[in-house]
Amino acid sequence: MDKSTGSRLHYAWVVAGVTFLTLLVTAGIRSTPGVLIVPIEHEFGWSRATISVAISLNLLLYGLMGPFAAAFFDKFGVRRTMTMALLLLTIGVCATTFITRPWHMILIWGVVVGCGAGMTAYSLSATVVSRWFHTSQGTVLGVLTASTATGQLLFLPFLAQLAHHHGWRQAAFAIACAALAILPLVACFMRNHPRDKGLLAYGETPGDDIASDTSAVQRSNPFQVAIQGLRRGLVSRDFWLLAGSFFICGASTNGLIGTHLIPACVDHGITEVRAAGLLALMGILDLFGTTFSGWLSDRYNSRYLLCCYYGLRGLSLLGLPQALAGPEWGLSAFAIFYGLDWIATVPPTVKLTAEAFGRASVGIMFGWIFASHQIGAALAATFAGSVRTYLGDYMIAFLLSGLICLLAAGLVLRINRQPAPAAETVAGAEEPAS
Repeated sequence: MDKSTGSRLHYAWVVAGVTFLTLLVTAGIRSTPGVLIVPIEHEFGWSRATISVAISLNLLLYGLMGPFAAAFFDKFGVRRTMTMALLLLTIGVCATTFITRPWHMILIWGVVVGCGAGMTAYSLSATVVSRWFHTSQGTVLGVLTASTATGQLLFLPFLAQLAHHHGWRQAAFAIACAALAILPLVACFMRNHPRDKGLLAYGETPGDDIASDTSAVQRSNPFQVAIQGLRRGLVSRDFWLLAGSFFICGASTNGLIGTHLIPACVDHGITEVRAAGLLALMGILDLFGTTFSGWLSDRYNSRYLLCCYYGLRGLSLLGLPQALAGPEWGLSAFAIFYGLDWIATVPPTVKLTAEAFGRASVGIMFGWIFASHQIGAALAATFAGSVRTYLGDYMIAFLLSGLICLLAAGLVLRINRQPAPAAETVAGAEEPAS
């Protein structure tokens, strides 16, 4: 019997399901600051720029933990790493409710929650897909990536209502309980590799010989492995193009819209609950947009897909100031247009990373590329908060973000346009043919 399809339901789908739920809850936690900014601002009198520092540090560590998390997956196993991440998130989010000083928020939300979220970043999706799926990788990655949108959809309206009627601390406790509830599922059902269940990857046959040999990596120091991956990327033009475009992606999504859209709506007289509903609408649309993007990346040139995504996103951001100041339908139109494009960039970016650096290295290399995404997000969150504090509105931040997205649309067309140099192996492991 074919080990890749030896049962009616291949265990890869169980692993993908647990991963989806974990990423969904993590997405709910990461979307929480949009609900918390205004209540914390009112309770403590802190400026929006001060609060944005903690959020920026969270976004930065969320990205920087990615490549190290990928190395932890190889060294300690996916299940153990995910369990530790969920524990950190539960403790950190609960501890946030006891803050009384800005440095408390920077330490707890910025460092503890940022590190916990970073251990379940997109490098987790890339690792799971590359290990467990030989076919339909783009589609599965699109679904896993869409967990961010689904988490937004499920949690944001609920958290906004809870914060409005019962206070922001109750909202924080609620999302911490969700993280705690996922722990038993990870402990019972998550597995590190198909061979742990005596299986081949989904869609793989014995003659494919594509399973990566991670034994050398497992014997290596995970920090050394991550740093070697960065050294490999720094001498690659494709790495800089991928990282640069993803920097812009993070600046225009998590850093700007994910953090500041709700406060920007409040500035224009739109209630926090309705603004959270707009983000939830984006989540619904992005669930379809990102899944469809994964399907497209299995069939079409990923460079052209990314060019379209960044170009359309740039145009929507250039129109956002008018949408906020104009009639009510304008903001709904922005939510529809932007929502379809929110994180549709992830599946084609992962595919281009695999093409440039090989399947065996995709977790760590995409981890570093995603780190640039979060550096962009962190800088944008701080910049937009400062613009709002000192200029009184977000217009400059929205317009600049739209312009750099148009720049990214041109950059991505140059990715993988020349043969990649012979790859340096990670931690001495032989690079398998992809």
